[in-house]
Amino acid sequence: MNRIESQGLVYDQFPIFSDIPWLFHGCFTRKGGVSTGPYQGLNLALSNGDLPESVKENRRRVLQEAGGHELVFLSQVHGDRVHLHKEGTLEPVTADAVVTNRPGSMLTILTADCQAVFLVDPVKKVVANAHAGWRGSVAGILSKTVATMVDAFGCEPEDILAGIGPSLGPCCAEFVHYKKELPKSFYSHRVGINHFDFWAISRDQLCRAGLCAHKIRASLHCTRCDSDHYYSYRERHTTGRMASVIGIRR
Repeated sequence: MNRIESQGLVYDQFPIFSDIPWLFHGCFTRKGGVSTGPYQGLNLALSNGDLPESVKENRRRVLQEAGGHELVFLSQVHGDRVHLHKEGTLEPVTADAVVTNRPGSMLTILTADCQAVFLVDPVKKVVANAHAGWRGSVAGILSKTVATMVDAFGCEPEDILAGIGPSLGPCCAEFVHYKKELPKSFYSHRVGINHFDFWAISRDQLCRAGLCAHKIRASLHCTRCDSDHYYSYRERHTTGRMASVIGIRR
């Protein structure tokens, strides 16, 4: 990934998207924000105990960098609902993925170990952002996001590019009770006794949804191993949430 430093913020970008002039995307690290204490840095979540005025300023900085007219947030519940964003709403919609073709709407997923997965159709000019924790992966959130792009905008899966953001790597994605939590189809990606490679699981799910393997990239940055740059719930429990943002430039 390419690391960008701009206006005091630090974020990662996928080279696979670099030739799309109308696209903004960034996996923001915790650097460059005004939050303090366990939320130190660029926390964009309002529901974890941080000061609202700090979060508001952090969100303003991210929106300014993204260049859109709104940050589109979801009420994320580790489910499989996909929201089709057409107009601005006052309150976040309960869903774990969002799809749009609206310029200026910057789709924002908040994470602290889960995956944010960017999907871009450069032909139809459609973007999506999905929150894929282990529960969302089990529920098939990624395939349902691709299906929404196809159904709503006529996207062809083979045209879609994907980027899997910083998240728990196979080094740290430990599931002691995996036999109760994960389907047997995931077992081929078990590493050691009870660790799992969810980057590979997401790649497989996207390929089964019709994406081409060579158009899928994973950041390969583990949030728990690098909790100085990324927020990690497993490492620090009380912590902030990093923003992964994608949208069509105005």
